Amino acid sequence: MRKASSRFLQVFTVAAAVLALGACVTINVYFPAAEAQQAAEEFVEKVIGEDEASPASEQPQALQLPAARRGFDPLSLLIPSAQAQSQEQLNIRTPAIQAIRDRMAQRFQGTLQPHFDSGALGFGKDGLVVVRDAGLLPLKDRVAVNAAVADDNRDRKALYREIAVANNHPEWEAQIRETFARQWVASARKGWWYQAADGSWKQK
Repeated sequence: MRKASSRFLQVFTVAAAVLALGACVTINVYFPAAEAQQAAEEFVEKVIGEDEASPASEQPQALQLPAARRGFDPLSLLIPSAQAQSQEQLNIRTPAIQAIRDRMAQRFQGTLQPHFDSGALGFGKDGLVVVRDAGLLPLKDRVAVNAAVADDNRDRKALYREIAVANNHPEWEAQIRETFARQWVASARKGWWYQAADGSWKQK
């Protein structure tokens, strides 16, 4: 009887440890930074258009090792759903996100881009568009450009929120915004302005 009781205690202890481990992984869902970066790059390049001076072959590519080379993960036996989630791409192809992207692309390439070229506009450190130097805006264009900036920033805020919600993690909104803020700067063309972390303006 004592042996059976001891064996039951051992099995119970192991089972409790496994459940505790699974609970920890389930609760601490990590932010998929690499996938978010790849999604941001794809989205931003479609909004601002291709840069003819930077061949696609020179753009960094996100790499993912084949399963055979990643090695065996013992946690996959216990929490396969968590491992599968870590390998998923961030979804940026919902109808709502694509509608936002189409509006932003049309607005950027039709109205905003010339004023990025002139230096009147810049990318803010918060992932929004900023009127950096209103004096560089032609008087006849100021009302239209200010309205376009306001519309674009409204879409940008909606975009960051929509991506988080579409991926079932609304708590990721701030991190998605930060990722996109970096990508707008990374994709900026030579001569465009952007805001550094300390608020100062720098020209690319």
